[in-house]
Amino acid sequence: MTNHFNTYSKKDLLQLTHLRKFETKLGEVVEAPGQANSLEESLRKSTSKYVIIGVPEDAGVKANMGTGGTNTLWNSFLKSFLNIQSNDFLSGDKLMIAGYFDFNKEQNLIGANAPDNEERLLALRSLVNLIDHEVEEIVKAIISNGKIPIIIGGGHNNAYPAIKGSAKALYKNELIPLAQINCINLDAHSDYRPAEGRHSGNAFRYADNDGYLNKYCIIGIHENYLQQNVLGDLINNPFIDFISYEDIFIHERKDFIQAVSHAIGFTDDNYTGIELDMDSIQHVLSSARTPSGLSPLQARQFINFAGHHAKIAYVHICEGASELSNGGQDATTGKLVSYLVSDFVKANQIAH
Repeated sequence: MTNHFNTYSKKDLLQLTHLRKFETKLGEVVEAPGQANSLEESLRKSTSKYVIIGVPEDAGVKANMGTGGTNTLWNSFLKSFLNIQSNDFLSGDKLMIAGYFDFNKEQNLIGANAPDNEERLLALRSLVNLIDHEVEEIVKAIISNGKIPIIIGGGHNNAYPAIKGSAKALYKNELIPLAQINCINLDAHSDYRPAEGRHSGNAFRYADNDGYLNKYCIIGIHENYLQQNVLGDLINNPFIDFISYEDIFIHERKDFIQAVSHAIGFTDDNYTGIELDMDSIQHVLSSARTPSGLSPLQARQFINFAGHHAKIAYVHICEGASELSNGGQDATTGKLVSYLVSDFVKANQIAH
């Protein structure tokens, strides 16, 4: 299916699960596809509704001149998630941990052979195009088999292939009239920078330009980091809406849940991708760590509310890290993401 996707076996998952007498962990219950050549067959036969995949890369962040390290989130998340208790709140029997992408070889080659900063950016942006194609194919395969992909890790560049793969799959399945979906993004940034070559800051611009994104709503964008030219594009596009962090928490024009409700209402005419950028959460280790942002509780409320009320195409949680290239470390980032994923699955199962 792709050259860089590695599937998990059940044995792989159990090796990361801390077994304990009288307890059942998610790692003991969740499904695994096994060998790579059986992934599509596993998706067809699986009774799981949710398929989790990892994209541990930071090429998109570096191509946006950001701090690397988003490739470290996946393993941290997986170790935490597999050791959640399987119980009546979340049993794990409708979950598949499919696998993860590995682009380390390509990134290492860029590091060794492109010392010039401009050459490095061009090489990284070329690699992001490859990542786009492969993530799109996996997302498309998951949705084509009637399941919801949950995409973890990497930069926000992966929103583009998530949107594109979802739109193509849903259109092929005749669930939507056009190969377009909507998107809600909880983010401190618009990620609608100019189409100057693919990176983590322009996924939604490319998705819009290429015709795969219909309506786009951003919650919690920081006014201090919204470029004037992008602001004009957002304001002048009737299919884009945003509610700034300042509107919610400084000027108090809407409270947080009202903002989330507004975004869901704005996008409720179509399948919707749910995006959560970890740099929107205060003090969380991410490529653009912020001292002023949402609380972990508010992030959990967002994912719960969206999971319950939106018409879900996919879920994408990105930009977090357990270790950054500048030396920053936080082992709890993956645990927070495991809370977010479990919150989404619980809410969506109740709603559907």
